[in-house]
Amino acid sequence: MNGFRLDMDLDFSYTDGSGAVTRGTAQAGGTEVRIAVDGLEPFGSGGMPSLDDIRPLAKTLAERGLSVVVDGPDGHIVSLGAVASPASQRLITRSPHIKLGKLGALAPLMKRGRRAPRFSLLPPQTPLPLMPTVRRSIARRATTTHHSRGSGRPRLIFVQDSATWNGQVPREYTLSREIVRIGSDGSSDVQLDGLDGLHAEIVHNADDEYVLVPHGRVTGSVASTGESVLRTGARIQMGQWCLAYFREEFADHGRPFGGRSGGELAYQAPQLDPRTGTTERDGSWGIS
Repeated sequence: MNGFRLDMDLDFSYTDGSGAVTRGTAQAGGTEVRIAVDGLEPFGSGGMPSLDDIRPLAKTLAERGLSVVVDGPDGHIVSLGAVASPASQRLITRSPHIKLGKLGALAPLMKRGRRAPRFSLLPPQTPLPLMPTVRRSIARRATTTHHSRGSGRPRLIFVQDSATWNGQVPREYTLSREIVRIGSDGSSDVQLDGLDGLHAEIVHNADDEYVLVPHGRVTGSVASTGESVLRTGARIQMGQWCLAYFREEFADHGRPFGGRSGGELAYQAPQLDPRTGTTERDGSWGIS
C-alpha cells in the first residue's frame, strides 16, 4: 500500500486496577506514529503482548512503510515497523522490524518483566552475543538516514519564555501541507495577529526539505532575506511571534543525504544519492 499516510494528534489516558492514571499522546504527520506516555502502568503484568504477538504486527507495518515509536518517561522504549534494527537486537527479537530503545527506559520494564514471565519484549540480563564483537578495522559502508518523504513529523513549535509560559505544553503546528502560509490574513494556514497578510511561507520542495520563504520581516536563526532551508532547532521570529522548527533527526537531512548539516573536518567517501541517482563528493557537503 504505497503512499499510505497518517495524520493525527490525540491525547489519551489509561486507568489501571489501582486507579492510577497514565496520560499520553499519539501524533503522526506522515508514515510515523509517535506514542508518548508519562508512566509505565499500561506495560505492567499482563498488559503487554509477547514477541510472538508483536512480530506479525511489526512486519505488517513495515510492508506498508509505517512505523510506530513508543516513548516512556525515561526515553525511547521500542519502535515497530519500518525501522533500522541492529543485528545484535535481531538475535533477541528475531525480527528486523522491532528496535529496542534506551536501556534507561527499558530498565523499569525489565523489573516488571521478572515478575511477569509473559512480558518477553525485553532482552535477558546478559545480552547476546556473550563474546565481544568490537573490530576497529571493520570497513563500514557509508549509508543515509533518508526516510520516506515527509517523515520525521516536521512541525513548528511556538516558543515561550519564563515570562509567558503558562505551564501547558507549547502549541504546535504540523507541516502536513506542501506549502504552509503564515500571516494575519484569514486564508493563512497559520494565522497570527500583527503580521503582514502573507508574512512567510514554508515550502516542502522536491528534495524533501522544508524551506522558509520570507515575504515580510523575519529574523532569528534564519536568513533575514532570501530562502532558508530549515534544520531542527531553527528559530523564526516574526513580530511578537517566535516559532521553532523541529523534525526527527533520522529524517532531518543535510549532509550527506541524512542526519544533521555541517562537518568536523572529516573525510566522507563519495556516495550515491538515492533520490537523484547521482554521486555527491565530500566537498559538496562539507569540509574535506
